[in-house]
Amino acid sequence: MSAGRRVRPTGGTAHEDAPAALVAATQHLEPPFAVVDLDAFDRNADALVERAGGSPIRVASKSVRCRFLTARVLRRPGFSGVLAFSLEEALWLVTGTDTLPADHDVLVAYPSVDRAAFERLAGNAEARRRIVVMADGDAYLDLAESVMRSASVPDGHPLRVCLDVDASYRIGRLHLGARRSPLRTEADVAPLVHRLVASDVLEPAGLMFYDAQIAGVADSSRLVRQVQRRSAAELAGRRRRIVEAAIEIAGIGLLVNAGGTGSLHLMGPDPSVTEVAAGSGLFAPHLFDDYRAFDLEPAAFFVTTVVRRPAPGYVTVFGAGLVASGAAGASRLPRPWWPRGLRLVGTEGAGEVQTPLRVPAGVHLEVGDRVWFRHAKAGELCERVDRLHLVTGGAVADVVPTYRGEERCFG
Repeated sequence: MSAGRRVRPTGGTAHEDAPAALVAATQHLEPPFAVVDLDAFDRNADALVERAGGSPIRVASKSVRCRFLTARVLRRPGFSGVLAFSLEEALWLVTGTDTLPADHDVLVAYPSVDRAAFERLAGNAEARRRIVVMADGDAYLDLAESVMRSASVPDGHPLRVCLDVDASYRIGRLHLGARRSPLRTEADVAPLVHRLVASDVLEPAGLMFYDAQIAGVADSSRLVRQVQRRSAAELAGRRRRIVEAAIEIAGIGLLVNAGGTGSLHLMGPDPSVTEVAAGSGLFAPHLFDDYRAFDLEPAAFFVTTVVRRPAPGYVTVFGAGLVASGAAGASRLPRPWWPRGLRLVGTEGAGEVQTPLRVPAGVHLEVGDRVWFRHAKAGELCERVDRLHLVTGGAVADVVPTYRGEERCFG
């Protein structure tokens, strides 16, 4: 903003001093740029651990997409391992970087049909020791077995496989949650566990249950909270039966991964769960603002510049079209964060090269002034910028590359 026109934050939150400190710390940077408030990031990490109730948290890398920050979290008590979003990414983290401590592994969250990646995995004993692949049907096991046998793995160490189980909630024909897996019951899971046990090149490693209808939906209304409670209870019973049946067939303990930022407090204490997953809560994008069960601090931002004043009460900023994935709608758009009170224009939204904003009374912006935004979801920010400016103690402490900045794109 122009000199002498500082706008004080409103709303009375515990974090209302953050904007002024961040603005001052980054005044020397030329927009557009992305900022992570490391102090807020670390406090969010502590809050996630507290909510996990003693269950270790596997860091969901798709929500972070920055090796420096992933490594920072893994050095903190309460975090263990990475939940990767592609096999190619898992291989890079394990064999091409020093991101992971030696005793941490990578669980690939989604099934892969990348044969070339499977071949690299099959030929690398260290990667096979530290990477668990995902499957939800015979097609993936066919591919994994074929590659492993073609590789003639000399050490005989099998490939570890986790089975992705549908954790959605169904009320009659109504489906609430992600459509991820055809596996839903003990009868669905048992044949695949038997096959893994019988295989000479594969072995069962775990089960995954992602409750998108709880973790990814704000508990902002009484109806949503009621449905989520019923869903959590149904899932707890079904998960326990599936886990018990799978362990009996496998004859060994299995990792059981569950939850997300929005449901750690529900999934972490469950005795059938051995670990939970979270990543978005570290950045706290604005989709989490309406959750009632917990409070997080905004920690990640992107900053751009006013380039036009098209009419009284309006300004236009450069770019800002960082639209999140998911069902299209206003909730997926970025939100102006500073100065307070700026709003997107409904007929235009957030644009690829320019974004108009409504300016409230009492706020004055000139061409060249800065506007801070928050993104809707955690992962998209680092797909659009090549570096993050890390602020702590009132100063920029470091500048680190994102995946994009390291010329890595996994999806």
